[in-house]
Amino acid sequence: MGGEKKSVFNLPLKLILTEAGYTFFIRKNKKLLRFRLADNLDEYGISLEDFTPGTIQRLLLIDYVSKIEISRPEFLSARQEVMDLSKLIVYTMLYRQYDQHIFSQVLASDVIKKWNRLNPASIIDAKTKINETFLQNVLKKNQEAILDAKRDILEPLYNYISKNTSLLPEEKNMQLLLSEKFLTNLRPFTWFIITKFKDADGYDVILRTLRTSLTEYMDKAKIAEYVSLMVMELAINAENTNLKRAANAMYKGTVDPNSVLYDPTIRKKVIAELEKRRELVSIAWKLGGNSSSIGTQGKLQITLYNQDSEYNETKESIDNKKSADLKKKSLIDFYKEIPEGQEDVDLGLYYLSYLSEACEKVNIKFESLVNQFKDNDVTVITLSFIF
Repeated sequence: MGGEKKSVFNLPLKLILTEAGYTFFIRKNKKLLRFRLADNLDEYGISLEDFTPGTIQRLLLIDYVSKIEISRPEFLSARQEVMDLSKLIVYTMLYRQYDQHIFSQVLASDVIKKWNRLNPASIIDAKTKINETFLQNVLKKNQEAILDAKRDILEPLYNYISKNTSLLPEEKNMQLLLSEKFLTNLRPFTWFIITKFKDADGYDVILRTLRTSLTEYMDKAKIAEYVSLMVMELAINAENTNLKRAANAMYKGTVDPNSVLYDPTIRKKVIAELEKRRELVSIAWKLGGNSSSIGTQGKLQITLYNQDSEYNETKESIDNKKSADLKKKSLIDFYKEIPEGQEDVDLGLYYLSYLSEACEKVNIKFESLVNQFKDNDVTVITLSFIF
């Protein structure tokens, strides 16, 4: 997987299932849990305490998970894991989009059009059903042809990465692994078509399409780092606000609220109090579905909720009022309005401008929005991406 450093994450997650995921776990007699999420909705899913990145990625790739949520009083101690999880989700969305794009391109190729004209009784299209066992046997038999095709696609990219003097050796390795991962995650049916038509006229055009699109998606993958930094910046900003507010209430002004950020003893006590009062910061990653979900494909929404103890009750009453009670603004305005002297405001603006610019360069639609519920100071920050 692009991005993970640890083999096992210790990060309590709520995974909300898609219909396919729900059906799968019910058939496996897995007891599903009913969660009350940060957006105040009840959803069914499973919870994980310890997991490998690969487990999460597999569930996402087969479209079993529609949302991942994590809620904590503080994120600093889990900084690397949360950033790696965020990167993993972005990479997985891109693998899925690349797979869908290539499948469509292959089906629209002259090779397939010609086959369909000459074989009207056995046309190849998006609705073609193929026996899984038969498919796996053919792919096993054609393993050499698949490796040859992968080599043809990757060789020019490998040469470019190897000669790129601006990359460190570790970064080159990451890029090489990432390019392989995109190809590995193409659906088996695509490889079946590629091997079936390896001697046909126009085969080289199919390979060229895979190569060109791979370069585009490798460029898109560069935003994963910016997204993870932005998510962590927002989480720590919310966490610091909560810690200082709680320290003020607990110590009645007898200690400097900033000391909670630097004094381990005070910090530990305040975090325990926030945990007890369930005043948590939540991050939710909502994933658009695969091709079956019209309009949501390729969409990722990351939402940060900073909730106080009366959040659920107050939010319900706010939701019942007119939307005029909501004050919406862009994230950039939100940062500019943070009082002077608050930590890392410049850092937030810095990440945001880099993220916006990086998305624009690679044709990813990016939007950020902040909703503030004035009645109870709940802040809901949403980052939306269409890949």
